[in-house]
Amino acid sequence: MAGKETIAILGGTGDLGTGLAIRWSRAGHRIVIGSRRLEKAQAAVDHLATISPETPAVPMENPGAAAAGDIVVLTVPAEHQVSTLETVRDGLTGKILIDVTAPLVPPRVGTVQLPAEGSAGKRAQDLLGDDVMVVSAFQNIAAHLLQEDVRIECDVLVAGNKRVARDKVIELIAEAGLTGWHAGPIENAAAAEALTSILIQINRRHEISHSGIKIVGQSDH
Repeated sequence: MAGKETIAILGGTGDLGTGLAIRWSRAGHRIVIGSRRLEKAQAAVDHLATISPETPAVPMENPGAAAAGDIVVLTVPAEHQVSTLETVRDGLTGKILIDVTAPLVPPRVGTVQLPAEGSAGKRAQDLLGDDVMVVSAFQNIAAHLLQEDVRIECDVLVAGNKRVARDKVIELIAEAGLTGWHAGPIENAAAAEALTSILIQINRRHEISHSGIKIVGQSDH
């Protein structure tokens, strides 16, 4: 366990948060599951124990979870992004926040509808300020596959203003069994967020499941 972090997953009651908890716990990290209500967080931990008994986790309300985490992950629906961040911002100072928000707007989730700030990742960074290193990632992953012992054929685009923060998130992505790629500053989160709606369209129109992206090319080194 030496050198491993406590990872707090806010909104860890959904498929994505559950899957990340399983994979990062397997890599040796300590997991905290956050929710707006402690009872909901406890229910998520109980569910996690049922589907993955080897994944211990501690339930907390979101503010306590954010304070407890060395790294914090936001996995709430887009409509709760801002309200959740406002309740936990005091616990995020000096930390990396991995924001997985894809700004899908029902019922037209297959249509790209980015927020006024340009992206959900940029919205989070603007709200939290420079004392928090927001890194946008995981928007294009089929969430429930993370809970299964399978290889996921999808890469992860990683956008954020601090190279050191992107490096750390790419390391965590590798520990979750995926490949992450530097995608530039937080403004570039718009590309990955928009791709979510495009992948939904591909799944629908071509009658496939789990469409994703892969970065191809040849290194000069």
